[in-house]
Amino acid sequence: MLAYRHLFHAGNFADVFKHALLVRLLLALGRKDKPYCFLDTHAGTGRYDLAHPWAQKAREFENGIGRLWDRKDAPAALAPYLQAVHAENPDGKLRFYPGSPLIAKRFVRPGDRIILTELNKTDFAELKALFERDRRVAVHFLDAYQGLKAFLPPQERRGLVLIDSSFDRAREFERITKALRQAGERWATGTYAVWYPLMAPGAMLAFARSAKQSGIRRILRLELLVQERDFDITVPGCGMLVVNPPWRFADEARPLLDWLWRALSVAGAGSATIDWLVPE
Repeated sequence: MLAYRHLFHAGNFADVFKHALLVRLLLALGRKDKPYCFLDTHAGTGRYDLAHPWAQKAREFENGIGRLWDRKDAPAALAPYLQAVHAENPDGKLRFYPGSPLIAKRFVRPGDRIILTELNKTDFAELKALFERDRRVAVHFLDAYQGLKAFLPPQERRGLVLIDSSFDRAREFERITKALRQAGERWATGTYAVWYPLMAPGAMLAFARSAKQSGIRRILRLELLVQERDFDITVPGCGMLVVNPPWRFADEARPLLDWLWRALSVAGAGSATIDWLVPE
């Protein structure tokens, strides 16, 4: 995990999928007057320069945010996310891509809080500098799963946890399922969003089975597949488990993901799917 640098992948299709859904979750939390807390367990640097040599190496952003940058037909549900990206590029040219911490900052209100944890020393330093003047944001040099134990339940008793692992360690699916179960024991009413890459079928079936057996209720599964399933070459898609999704979130997400699939798929391959992994 410490060797992973998201700058190589910033703004790709997976970021678009993840952040578009994140914005809808944050907006849903903001519909009620009571304050909430957003905990990002794998926060990264917060902002990514797409002109950096690392981002330019594979130019993954071209098949992600690059495909949406000049689109005029995006659905209304996607507009707040696209506005957040455009806000980082006031000259109208795509160069900077906001990570989830910076996106969350745009949508939290004065009484809400953001807690960010990051364990890569270089990324932590950049993240700390980015938010050093914002009192709503606390940045901690801490392992993601230790952060879940340290900061849950939040004092607000309302909020969202984003678990966005880099998946560069073995048995990460097992680690996530265990962390979710333990977090749910401390804070059963919280909303949890877990991003994951689509891997070989056996791994995905085991992950789904483990989530079902965890005892956690109300798990919505959303997946976006943008190319043919060839796991020897690349990750063909990604997904998100949302525990305790807000009211009507699934109804909002279906047309949003359908549009994103049409915009991001390679030669019409893949699909967008939503189902209840564990029903209400």
